[in-house]
Amino acid sequence: MFHKNIKLILAVLIIATGIWQFTESNIGNGIFLLLLSIIPVFLYFKNEFILLAFLKLRKQDFEGAKKWLDKIKNPEGALVQKQQGYFNYLHGIMLSQTNINQAEKFFKKAIELGLSMDMDLAVAKLNLAGIAMSRRRKLEATSLLNEAKKLDKQNMLKEQISMMKEQMKKI
Repeated sequence: MFHKNIKLILAVLIIATGIWQFTESNIGNGIFLLLLSIIPVFLYFKNEFILLAFLKLRKQDFEGAKKWLDKIKNPEGALVQKQQGYFNYLHGIMLSQTNINQAEKFFKKAIELGLSMDMDLAVAKLNLAGIAMSRRRKLEATSLLNEAKKLDKQNMLKEQISMMKEQMKKI
């Protein structure tokens, strides 16, 4: 696992080599190297292991996603802040199946670090509301559900939110 700054240094070196190729009249090599420098810059903002973990989660392969996430040894050094949020978000999703105490910690950390998409933030808050509801913290669960409802602009979570509200009436 590379440190996030190594990816930027690699991109700068590739760009410098591309410019050198232009000065040597090797225009094709220079263009190729400038295009090649896009890859480390892309991987600086979108970590490859997190992307692969998302692909595994789409197939409901929690073990495969965990293997990819476990390859990130030092999330603070290897990931930018939003990626750290998604790192914690993915861990929270996987742990919500087995250990809700740890899942709650991961979801809170993910919300604190920030998530890029409103839908992901809504799912994290919905999961936290479910955890709060299971612990009989009705006020916290209600506020989290309302926040999740505001963030769910495409109404993809409408059914789950209404189902949780019905369950909360029984508490």
